[in-house]
Amino acid sequence: MPNSIKDTVKLRDGNQMPVEGFGTYKLADQDSMDAAIKSAYEAGYRLFDTAQFYNNEELLGNSIKKLQINRNEIFITTKIPEPKQGYQSTLDAIDESLAKLQTDYIDLLLVHWPVRSQFFETWRAFEDAKKAGKVKSIGVSNYHQTHLDLLKTKANEMPVVNQIEVHPYLSQKSMIKANEDEGIVTQAWSPMGRGATLNDDTIQEIAKAHGKSSAQIILRWHLQNGVTIIPKSSTPQRVAENADLYDFELSDHEMKLIDDLNQDFRTGDDPEVVYEIEHQYPRHK
Repeated sequence: MPNSIKDTVKLRDGNQMPVEGFGTYKLADQDSMDAAIKSAYEAGYRLFDTAQFYNNEELLGNSIKKLQINRNEIFITTKIPEPKQGYQSTLDAIDESLAKLQTDYIDLLLVHWPVRSQFFETWRAFEDAKKAGKVKSIGVSNYHQTHLDLLKTKANEMPVVNQIEVHPYLSQKSMIKANEDEGIVTQAWSPMGRGATLNDDTIQEIAKAHGKSSAQIILRWHLQNGVTIIPKSSTPQRVAENADLYDFELSDHEMKLIDDLNQDFRTGDDPEVVYEIEHQYPRHK
């Protein structure tokens, strides 16, 4: 069980990844990014998650440089979107990300959403980028077990992380187990269901009993389920609050109460649907 925000999990390739990171989705201007990264770094966050689709890689790179953060002390994740998938276009996109982030390497590169026509070519580019030293670890986002099973038929190495939508209304127990069986770490995007779960009566009662916020209870639930997290906020108080999860523990009964809130409710699209119809550009996380 993690005891600190700086605790890490060992990935299947041997690299270490912080169990809790900071999401930068919707941070769209330099001042907001600067303030958020400063607050997050001071609160102890060392993983920063972005994506080409967010259009803020350059902002994050600028903030890291402005704040004089030692690159070796942090872990940067970014993602390749649907329109740039395919072998050469993925390699070109990786170079774009490196330039915008102002770094020589990406700690974790993810396929943002699975694209049917470029499925294997994209992953081959990921493997080659890792061999070239441009990427330390490679993973996926929004993959179902069917996608992982298909990838396994041709991949030289499997993903180390699958970043998926997980929250109390979408507990994803079977997918988390499928990831675990493959030695893949599950990372939750939208760990609070885009706020939908914060006002849940059960969660609020548990929060009151522990003297914590609903957000802290939900994030603690993730950690105790073995799920890594990337909460996001632009409010310094909440940024710090989301990092303060390591001085209490939920009981087995409380864990079950939250597990039982599952409604299979998605705030984004189903990955199987995206895979089949191939959106020109994602409208979601």
